[in-house]
Amino acid sequence: MEVLVVLGRLLFSAFANVFQKQLTHRGLHPFFIVFASYVVLAVICLPLLFSFNLFQLSTHFWVNIFFAALLDMAGTLFLVMSLSKTDLSVFGPLNAYKVVISMLLALVFLGEVPSMQGFAGVFIIVAGSVFLFPPKTHQGGLWQLFLQKGVQFRFLSIVLFSIGTLPLKNAVVDGGALPTTVFWCLLGLPLAGLAQLMFVHDNFKAEMARARDQVYPFIYLGCLIFLMQFMTMLVFSQLLVAYSLALFQLSMVLQVFLGYRIFNEKHVLRRLAACLVMVGGSLMVLSA
Repeated sequence: MEVLVVLGRLLFSAFANVFQKQLTHRGLHPFFIVFASYVVLAVICLPLLFSFNLFQLSTHFWVNIFFAALLDMAGTLFLVMSLSKTDLSVFGPLNAYKVVISMLLALVFLGEVPSMQGFAGVFIIVAGSVFLFPPKTHQGGLWQLFLQKGVQFRFLSIVLFSIGTLPLKNAVVDGGALPTTVFWCLLGLPLAGLAQLMFVHDNFKAEMARARDQVYPFIYLGCLIFLMQFMTMLVFSQLLVAYSLALFQLSMVLQVFLGYRIFNEKHVLRRLAACLVMVGGSLMVLSA
């Protein structure tokens, strides 16, 4: 059962990214895409409020789910912004940096000093990421990679998701997988609406007009995100966060393939090779 849950999470996540990227290609602003997907999530989750007892949820749960929803909503904004500027076959493998960033956060805030194996794994991840791009585009080395807007947005999303993992895990342990998923979705809607209002409110009518022809993609996207998040909660409730992150690294191989098949992205063999190197580095860090 655990294997099916993890595989389901990987599939739902990868195809959600496909729909998000397709919607950006159709001229919709990333912030509007996130807001509209949360609207669909709210519609899905409202009936589920009757499936559990709200009054049994602790104050500790509410504090954790609020911060988890806030951090993940912000992370999703940067995620979709990254997809609008980066190939899916590059976006996916960069997820390996979540392990690196988590390790750095643990070093800074928890005083956990990595072993030599951990540092070696980080070096392998960084080396593998350079080869995601063809030789002509990374003549400036690693620095040239980090200067790309899509890559910068991806790193910002990873930082926010990595920090959000901690309150999310606490919320799951406290309240269970379904309540955590439901309130992650419901609390994310006003936060996404506030971001839309603050930063891109002038284009809202134009975005709504363009979105009328994309109703079904938004419904599919909302359903995929809900299923992905629920599967994530199930994994968090059964496994340690570090092992969960290790399993989630496997999705990068699928994203490279989908980028090639759906968006006709180039350099697929090079990116698959880089991806496998980065997976190896991630597993070295986590096993250390």
